[in-house]
Amino acid sequence: MKLHYLLPLLLPLCAIASEEPVPYTCDNGSRLDISFSADTSGRPQASLHFADEAVILPQVPAASGALYRSGDIRLHTKDESAVLEDGKGNLRRCTRGTVAPATPQPAPQPGASSFIDITGSVTYLTRIALPPGAILTVRIQDTSRAGAPARTLVEQRYELNGAQVPIPFSATVDKDLLGKKTRLTVTARIEAGGKLRFISDKAYPALKDGQPVPVEMVLKPVTSRK
Repeated sequence: MKLHYLLPLLLPLCAIASEEPVPYTCDNGSRLDISFSADTSGRPQASLHFADEAVILPQVPAASGALYRSGDIRLHTKDESAVLEDGKGNLRRCTRGTVAPATPQPAPQPGASSFIDITGSVTYLTRIALPPGAILTVRIQDTSRAGAPARTLVEQRYELNGAQVPIPFSATVDKDLLGKKTRLTVTARIEAGGKLRFISDKAYPALKDGQPVPVEMVLKPVTSRK
């Protein structure tokens, strides 16, 4: 099964998993092997093992269970169950072990996902190239509580590896983390050589009438002070 074309151009920082794969049996009769580990920074991740490749999904915040995501691929685990969305409208419900569930549950129709995707791009107007070691950090926050600090729902770091602006990004937010009055905003920053180089000087709204909208951020250069 080929899933590598679903991965985004810029993957969050991660390392190859080393844990022993755990077998899951799915409602369509297929088998899914998953291993769980952590990347070099200690962030949990799951690896989907196929015949000729492994797809690594970093963990992102979820209201219950554990959610792992890379590009359009999502894996949600809780207790002995796992649900895999491949980003093409296909969904598999799986149970840990090599025996299929006694009463398979029908897969929900496309569009029934309990997650929303926040997408957009980051750029700046200064005519200067980013060094190869630059790192982009994108934060999705709830800023609805007046007088209270913003609550970070998702933080993703991208190693740019020489990529230049505009830089695309995408993040998954669990709908269960959102209240009726939630105000989702996005901020970003670019660091290089341990120094902050560019930062958003405002929070960009990510929802309109309750639905996600593309977020186009223009960062400002940070002037070093001696």
